[in-house]
Amino acid sequence: MVLALPELPMSRLNDHISGPADEESHFGFSSVRLGEKQDLVDDVFRKVASRYDIMNDVMSLGLHRAWKDVLVGMVKPQRSGVFKHLDVAGGTGDVAFRIAELAPSADVTVLDINPNMLAVGQERATQRGFHDIAFVEANAEELPFEAGQFDAYTIAFGIRNVPRIDKALSEAYRVLKRGGRFLCLEFSEVDIPIMDKVYEAYSFSAIPAFGKVITGDGQPYRYLVESIRKFPNPERFQSMIEEAGFQRASYTSLTGNIVAIHSGWKL
Repeated sequence: MVLALPELPMSRLNDHISGPADEESHFGFSSVRLGEKQDLVDDVFRKVASRYDIMNDVMSLGLHRAWKDVLVGMVKPQRSGVFKHLDVAGGTGDVAFRIAELAPSADVTVLDINPNMLAVGQERATQRGFHDIAFVEANAEELPFEAGQFDAYTIAFGIRNVPRIDKALSEAYRVLKRGGRFLCLEFSEVDIPIMDKVYEAYSFSAIPAFGKVITGDGQPYRYLVESIRKFPNPERFQSMIEEAGFQRASYTSLTGNIVAIHSGWKL
């Protein structure tokens, strides 16, 4: 099921982040007004939604599957009883399906601001027999849930696209129960000599080219590569998680620091 917010249509979902007229954010390497970023990001994912998972396989050489397996393994959902899980920016369902397979009794909600991504996820859920997963169309910066609702919150490759990351982290903290865990899988900084140069060349040359062949448009993937470079380094992002109120914040680097899984607890 896709649960929309009728009192706040998509054309107005971003009104609350408009900010001062001169407040800026970044869209890849470009500077944009804060209130414009979400619409630009939405357009990127509208263009790539139908081929998003295929491109993930191509871009990561299939490694994103292993990274998500590690992420879900860290969630450790209860196999019996009620375990409430929220996966944010998870429109196509990749992480949610893993949670549902690992803990069939879990109450799983997928939240994404992009209806095109949610439509792909809902179709995949129906095909795979996951009829109890809820798909909610909403903004990570203003979650439509009461405080203390979820045992775990995950976000995979999504938080760098949020205009105000600090606001999304505060919302994650708010909706988690005491003892709940925040887990974020995101690209990191490759700092291994030689590998960093190879990764840079692959990112800026091969990935947009693959995107053009597979989706017909390479520009969205140029943005996605640039957005990785603009994301805070692991130490800075760990500090942001702590500033949101989380304790025992840490991160685990994977595959030569290409990605990291960040963790924090609401204690």
